[in-house]
Amino acid sequence: MGILFNAFTAASLLVGCVVHAGVAVPLESRQFIKPVVNVGSQAYECKCYPGDSCWPNEAAWTALGTAAGGNLKKVIPPGAACYNSFDGGASVYNAQSCQAAITGWQNADWQVDQEVTNMWPLSTGNTCNPSQNQGGKCTIGNLPQYVILAKTKEDIKAGVDFARENNIRLVIRNTGHDFMGRTTGFGSLAINTHSFKKVEFIKSYTGPGGYTGGAVKVGAGIETRELYTAAFNQEPKVLVVGGECPTVGIAGGYVQGGGHSPLSSVYGLGADNALEFEAVTAAGEFVTANAEENADLFWALRGGGPSSFAVVHSVTFKTYPELKSTGTAFSITTQNQDLFWKGFTAFHNLANHFVDHGLYVWFALSSGSLSVQPFVGPGQTAAQQQEILKPLFDKLKADGVTYTATTKEYPTWFQLYTDLFADDAAGFQGILGGRIFTRRDISENGDKVAASYRAALTGASSGGGFGAIGGHIVGPGVALPTVDNAVHPAWRNASVAMLTILSVAENANEQQKQAARDRLTNNVDKPLRDASPYGAAYVNEGNLDEPNWQEAYWGSNYPRLLELRKKWDGEGVFYAKTTPGTEDWEVIENGTKLCKKV
Repeated sequence: MGILFNAFTAASLLVGCVVHAGVAVPLESRQFIKPVVNVGSQAYECKCYPGDSCWPNEAAWTALGTAAGGNLKKVIPPGAACYNSFDGGASVYNAQSCQAAITGWQNADWQVDQEVTNMWPLSTGNTCNPSQNQGGKCTIGNLPQYVILAKTKEDIKAGVDFARENNIRLVIRNTGHDFMGRTTGFGSLAINTHSFKKVEFIKSYTGPGGYTGGAVKVGAGIETRELYTAAFNQEPKVLVVGGECPTVGIAGGYVQGGGHSPLSSVYGLGADNALEFEAVTAAGEFVTANAEENADLFWALRGGGPSSFAVVHSVTFKTYPELKSTGTAFSITTQNQDLFWKGFTAFHNLANHFVDHGLYVWFALSSGSLSVQPFVGPGQTAAQQQEILKPLFDKLKADGVTYTATTKEYPTWFQLYTDLFADDAAGFQGILGGRIFTRRDISENGDKVAASYRAALTGASSGGGFGAIGGHIVGPGVALPTVDNAVHPAWRNASVAMLTILSVAENANEQQKQAARDRLTNNVDKPLRDASPYGAAYVNEGNLDEPNWQEAYWGSNYPRLLELRKKWDGEGVFYAKTTPGTEDWEVIENGTKLCKKV
């Protein structure tokens, strides 16, 4: 994701007791009444929030802190250091900390190390961003009230148990590499899993499932670049299927949502490569999930959606031998708009051809600008890749479309990755959409699909602000045509997974945010849906207001996922919007309280 913005910038529980009416009481006598809110004719039962009689008192939070190994903190946003007061209370102003927050706000690595912030802050409410305006207003906004900086699985259990027994909204935060606002929530308790950094490489896997090759057991807090570096430092060097962006938490929402990769056209999705999970369930139980033990949970965790079935604290993945690799940087440079879109159509219509030859392609598109950084060919020589790209170059030349292309061969895939892939960006104020285009969409409706990109960009610009598109040409079904896991079956026929980006003003009110969401759904993403009758959407890079999201995100797998959600979290301890079993849940009262229809 950061590559896209760089490209465009360059171009332009509490153990033993719970709380009832402010008094600590034994769990077995817990009988709070859930807050009820009416919106028009619709009644909701809500989670407990500050000011409600069911909200835990300070003694309860102190007890939780003890149960969580002393790792519970009351959230004070990093930006609070810039203001004279926080939430109308005492000042926490600190000039040095303020400057660090201002400097780090758009730095993804800095954001990763924070307790509860998101790389895209719009969902937090933007109520305490770092600022030079010391006299300004700073409030908690939609950030969690408390966070457990978990160090052990017991810390995670303490948080899950407390949230369940006290009817508190729970959010799971790992790296903050979240562009859809799923790792934040008003009045919530957060569990931060980023301290789970253990990595253990296994020469020959002996666990269930029949796989006997190399593997690696990864703690939930490990980021993509950390894992790639550790794999490169093995003897012999190995590869792991992981994300494109350096700060992706590979054992977090990435694998639980499916997880495409620059290696997916050769080795499949991240979810396809997961061998085992260790997790804490909504009931607070420690479980292992693999092909034999809790096999249904194993199936669901591989693509069934983030923050939905359990809190994962480790995943074991397959590894593969390192490969020589080749990459090509490419851009269309013509200034003529008709020629530009003719060139883009030629490029996009070759998506099936590219994945059939093992390529992964990352591209960034705006009106009149296409930047590919890069074409990736694992195991390919420069000569082989140039031959694969020849049909594209021949077509562009024949049509008079000017372009630049630079190809370079690398001794290893890791060296290509560190040279050609840019760092993430953070601090962007916007919302996300997107579409998966299948091979059939491309082969039967290629020109219409390409034209839908132009219509999407026009729809983005129609209401002001900034619109852009990023794309992954990737074919996990080429590598693994059949895999029994929870990802949408359309992934087996995919050749493009693209995302749409729409900027929203930092000071936008709830009505303006809703107008932007409507524009994204109806003006930007609609042309893409209309052009791809065989397509789908990607749960980790998609529209939170996606029409018919159950079908779009999971297809024929959704009914089974819904039943498994009822089995593993029938009470709704976990919540992430547009994930299995959340149909009756809504965030109401100006995007604050999480409530269930009754």
